[in-house]
Amino acid sequence: MKILRNVLITLLILIILSGTILLILGNNMYSDALDGNTLEEVIDEIQSSPSYIEYEDLPQNYINAVIAVEDHRFREHGAIDIIAICRAIYINVTHFALLEGGSTITQQVAKNIFYITETNPVVRKTAEILTAFDLENKYSKNEILELYVNTIYFGDGYYGIEEAAKGYLDKTCTEMTLADCTMMAGIPNAPSVYAPTVNSDLTRSRQEKVISSMVEYGYLTQVDSENLINSLDTYYLQFEN
Repeated sequence: MKILRNVLITLLILIILSGTILLILGNNMYSDALDGNTLEEVIDEIQSSPSYIEYEDLPQNYINAVIAVEDHRFREHGAIDIIAICRAIYINVTHFALLEGGSTITQQVAKNIFYITETNPVVRKTAEILTAFDLENKYSKNEILELYVNTIYFGDGYYGIEEAAKGYLDKTCTEMTLADCTMMAGIPNAPSVYAPTVNSDLTRSRQEKVISSMVEYGYLTQVDSENLINSLDTYYLQFEN
């Protein structure tokens, strides 16, 4: 029993030390990313972009689609989602593959703004979480979602929903239809795969996943979902060469 107790105490000390070191390294990465600015100053710079779209101007269908497919508990949890993290760990371990992530929309905002080029996954994830807590403390859920859709990459050199809508659809974000909204919500998961200029069949497959998620979480009725899916043959004609 004494040996077991000593082993457990040693493990506990190692865990505490490792956690402390990670927090220090993550905080240093966050400080370096700010480069002498405050978080508010960085956000102000992003919001000054001519293509920046405010939350009030986003189509409700697009907001619903993004939340449904990316982080359906977004308005219920804080900077991190323990339930999603546990689910992702279970799925990945049981399938022996990295099939699902547990990042919240807030964490994705942190990554998109500060850590998109960082190569150390463990320290980066720690810094991302620290930044996410800072974002949640200083900005509302609507503001965070607004930042998310304005900083995500859609492929073909388009950053943010306004650039992507003009580039792929030849319309502004505010003009997007339900079909547009569900397609655009699916692209950022893997722009090199799901951009309509890459493979429209894969884009459509991802879009149908978005539509299914909207039905699952109560944003779309089954009838409206079926009508939308039935209209996609015609919808995708616009992306044919």
